[in-house]
Amino acid sequence: MNERARREAQGRRGEALAALYLGLKGWRMLARRVKTPRGEIDLIARRGKTVIFVEVKWRASAILLDQAVDPWRLRRVAAAAEAVAHRYAKQGDLVRIDVLLLAPWRFPRHLENALVA
Repeated sequence: MNERARREAQGRRGEALAALYLGLKGWRMLARRVKTPRGEIDLIARRGKTVIFVEVKWRASAILLDQAVDPWRLRRVAAAAEAVAHRYAKQGDLVRIDVLLLAPWRFPRHLENALVA
């Protein structure tokens, strides 16, 4: 398996674990791997009147997670979310961009409302 395929497989596993984790916290998955001309959204979930657009990052070690998400990447997720929010959010819903950081043998770190102006 080449490096790109290995990373793709790791990313899919990370997204599946993130979806499971969010499901256990009461979130209902609305979509996975939504591609838009502005970028890709890993997960879209709803709990009550809140819809989250989630960037999932999997790293081989917890130390590497601190550099996994940068402002540029969050702006891309926000732009992609803006392009499709009308499909998932209803009038009056709270919409936010969250990040879920995963590493082996570590509890997931859920950064709520990660994109704050």
